[in-house]
Amino acid sequence: MKSKIDVFLRDRKTNMECFSHDRICPDVIDSDPLAILGITYENDLKIKPGKVVTPTQVQNEPTLIYDADPSSYYTLIMHDPDAPSRENNINGEWQHWLIGNIPGNRVKDGDVLSEYIGAGPPKDTGLHRYVFVVFKQDRKINFELPRLTCHTMKGRAKQKVRDICKKYHLTELVASNYFMAEWDEYVVQLYAKFR
Repeated sequence: MKSKIDVFLRDRKTNMECFSHDRICPDVIDSDPLAILGITYENDLKIKPGKVVTPTQVQNEPTLIYDADPSSYYTLIMHDPDAPSRENNINGEWQHWLIGNIPGNRVKDGDVLSEYIGAGPPKDTGLHRYVFVVFKQDRKINFELPRLTCHTMKGRAKQKVRDICKKYHLTELVASNYFMAEWDEYVVQLYAKFR
């Protein structure tokens, strides 16, 4: 009979292999994360790396869990590198969520730079990858970025994780996770919110 630690290590290895298999590393990040970011949506929907979900299931902001130093600040980025499709990603990475200066793991207390927008892959574009990364900051940062509401698409296209990291000296990837989704009827409602 396997111990809990054996099962944990097996699951961790399987989870980490997903990042390379689905090309999160190297398409979005340079190396596999050290830890899996805990992501839970409504109805206790827990995200494991590579999980396929519907836009309906992920329309509202999730709860995130990661190990953090309570005296440090962190940046959260959620991007879709497959906009408008994986084969023709001319608008990728498309920014779905960006929060900086998160004290420890208190995401709600961070500076919201881009409000959360759930998965919205265009019809007939297949599965999109939605990648979450959390970086530790070396200090509190004055982010010189426009504040984007959940009602705007403007300013969200072509916002690469690597460019944000370079500009703000984010070098320590703390945790990451991702899901995949393709179009469902909710996407029509999502697009109707944009001005």
